[in-house]
Amino acid sequence: MSDFIIGLTGGIGSGKTTVSNMFAELGVDIIDADVVAREVVEPNSIALTAIENHFGAEYINAQKQLDRAKLRTRIFSNPEDKEWLNNLLHPLIRQSMLAQLSNAQSDYCILVAPLLLENGLNKLVGRVLVVDIDEESQITRTVARDPSSQEEIKRIIASQMSRNDRINSADDIINNQNNDLEKIRQQVQQLNQQYLKYSRR
Repeated sequence: MSDFIIGLTGGIGSGKTTVSNMFAELGVDIIDADVVAREVVEPNSIALTAIENHFGAEYINAQKQLDRAKLRTRIFSNPEDKEWLNNLLHPLIRQSMLAQLSNAQSDYCILVAPLLLENGLNKLVGRVLVVDIDEESQITRTVARDPSSQEEIKRIIASQMSRNDRINSADDIINNQNNDLEKIRQQVQQLNQQYLKYSRR
């Protein structure tokens, strides 16, 4: 098990996956809350069956997978539905993440979670690394990659911790404002050296 855990977070569209992929290329084990969230609702899972029973068959697509975009639209306009879904999924996601963290083999590992700070997952980590960009860039990048409207993206941003609060909670920050991959890679390599030293103390 890795004794040292880095918590990687940032708002929607900030570039968390880009950064975590660069750490993975350096041999760092990555536990990604979004990946785990997809795993717990795989076809024939207990969670997917519960979601279908609660919300209806129209939230399951032809491939027997969860229609995530459709469900996301519904829960963001219905707080009771969001609470029900969180109560179902959060314990399953947390249990799976903890199992993956305990199985990590690299000198240190990274827990990637959009709501790391909001959900108190920072209690599990030694340092918090924030990928930072401004809100306008978040909206532009997310609209370019997702089939979501600007209004929906703005609602998601509003539901997440504010940029200032996130920065104030950070031990380390990667500035991804210009989406300059070479600069990001340099920052990742510097942090990797730093984290290796921490992990060997």
